[in-house]
Amino acid sequence: VAFGLYFPRKEYLENVYIDEPAGMPLLRIHALRDTHEEVAHFHLCQNLIISRARSHENNWFQIKEKTGLLYLSKSLDREDFNVLSAGNWMPLPKVMLYVFLSSHPFQEKECDSAMRTTVFLSLINATAPACSSLTARQLCFTEMDLSFHIKENKPPGTFHQLQLPSVHHLCQNLSISYKLLAAEGLPFRYNENTTSVRVTQRLDREERERYELIAKCTVRMGFREMQVEVPFLVNVLDEDDSPPFLPNGTDTTDAVVEFNRKEGTVIATLTVYDADTTPIYPLESSRKKYTGTIVTDDPWISETFRVEHIFDEIHFSPNGSQVRGTRHEY
Repeated sequence: VAFGLYFPRKEYLENVYIDEPAGMPLLRIHALRDTHEEVAHFHLCQNLIISRARSHENNWFQIKEKTGLLYLSKSLDREDFNVLSAGNWMPLPKVMLYVFLSSHPFQEKECDSAMRTTVFLSLINATAPACSSLTARQLCFTEMDLSFHIKENKPPGTFHQLQLPSVHHLCQNLSISYKLLAAEGLPFRYNENTTSVRVTQRLDREERERYELIAKCTVRMGFREMQVEVPFLVNVLDEDDSPPFLPNGTDTTDAVVEFNRKEGTVIATLTVYDADTTPIYPLESSRKKYTGTIVTDDPWISETFRVEHIFDEIHFSPNGSQVRGTRHEY
């Protein structure tokens, strides 16, 4: 089943200051492909959600359909700020936008695509601070964790840009450079010219479920140099693509019943491993996936014996990295 394009993050966060100019870039959103032929188109719904309750027409924010760059289409003045933060009980008012994704150009007002991500914009009741007053951490990275989800068995692609579009736009007198620190041979590449990070090959969750890298940023301000490092994490999302396996290769077992056994006595066991999935909830859905059957034509046997199915999460260690799976016991 092809699920189509998808976002490598469930949500994005950014700050918006009063009187930032129209055209000001805020953040870049990326998409990854399900198949090689797909081309991503981004679309912003014309409603803002304020305080998760009220909705307001979006007159301030726009996204570039082909690049995913979110920008201010109109300067946010004090009056606008008052409109968007009115009745907002939070000390830092937030507005929420939905960005939609499609492999074809969007028709006007098309806002029912299943594939969407959420952007939270914190409204700051002040003009943007001077670049010289910001810490290296603020100049280099947003408050978001650098944590991404990439589906296994999908084509390579760019999934993040380290440089902050707003800082790059405002702080042109500073030199800000990045490095992605990763062990040799990991399937990720950093492009110094675009500051973008891409996954270079299809991933296999049954080989490795999590990659832990470090993003390092260097800021040069005149003769001063500051450095900051943050974790850069990639989780691999599972696709049901590996069959279960039996530790000794057999999917049946013989049960020998001795005379005078008490009710509840275990007379045979069979174990099945599945490296592909972990126990899912509700538990019944994990149970339905596999069934244990007593093979017999004798109604007395069917009435007198039953197969019980219990399962738990276990860890496999292919190539020395831990991957979660399930052990089913019958």
